[in-house]
Amino acid sequence: MKKVVIALGGNALQKSKDQATAEAQKRACEQTAEQLLEIVKAGFDIVVTHGNGPQVGNIVLQQEAAATDRTPAMPLDACGAMSQGMIGYWLQQAIDKSLTEAGIPKRAATVITQAVVDPGDPAFGNPTKPIGPFYTEEEARRVMREKGYLFKEDAGRGWRRVVPSPKPVDIVEKDVIRELVEGGHIVVCAGGGGIPVIRRADGTLEGVDAVIDKDLGAAKLAELVEADILLILTAVEKVAIHFRKPNQSELEEVTTDQLRRYMREGHFAPGSMLPKVEATLEFAESRPGRTAVITSLERGFDALLGKAGTRISTRGNGMRREMHLTT
Repeated sequence: MKKVVIALGGNALQKSKDQATAEAQKRACEQTAEQLLEIVKAGFDIVVTHGNGPQVGNIVLQQEAAATDRTPAMPLDACGAMSQGMIGYWLQQAIDKSLTEAGIPKRAATVITQAVVDPGDPAFGNPTKPIGPFYTEEEARRVMREKGYLFKEDAGRGWRRVVPSPKPVDIVEKDVIRELVEGGHIVVCAGGGGIPVIRRADGTLEGVDAVIDKDLGAAKLAELVEADILLILTAVEKVAIHFRKPNQSELEEVTTDQLRRYMREGHFAPGSMLPKVEATLEFAESRPGRTAVITSLERGFDALLGKAGTRISTRGNGMRREMHLTT
């Protein structure tokens, strides 16, 4: 059976900003589980990872709003762990429900996952990842003085706290995840890219105030658990070049060489499609024969069968051949 790491986008967990209640997010997870069930029925072994941006932002806000000397706010790495546990709980309940109703003797398990980062990563000297709510400039400067956080103005919408976003270099729990999958279980792990940690000189781990890009985290996870396919589910069915222009073209099958060229030409927006493209390139090039796919949640199963989405691989690199496009 082929092993697939499935990276769920934000729409799989929270349909809109107005649906942040626990009940609404649990319903979204149940709808997502129904889509995942089709992939399980087809015989794929799956590992599920997910974003956590809105959820961890809300947890940070709640922590700071309720902070007192007796109940101080938890640091960002702990908030990331909270979000992993919460979302994992919802997803594994939803997946188990779908499996039971389908008569499939599998179960889901959540692994709170740590992602090792390099303390020398240049990202630590250039925090860029916004988290949490918007502040006025006056409020932001007060918080910076009081707590030492770094804030930046965000496109005229207000000021937001920014934190480093280093690249993951290892997944601490990779062996545990592999063993669970080989035992027939569905694993929910590496939520939000994983909790960023650094290794001290004595080998112990220490959490850091940072946020890992969830797509790059999914690529590293897929590489280390020896997946055959990385399936990134997002809001669109296919990756496009010349996006929202009269000559927009959607990619069906593309080599990593071609995709890198499009990336250099600036076709993919930072903070949107670019990190997904970077993640697929890293995974597809990590070992010959690996394939990455980007598509929508609704077309995930079809994409694994080659009937939807954008497929990225190293097959055909260096060859002069036409790329398949749809308009």
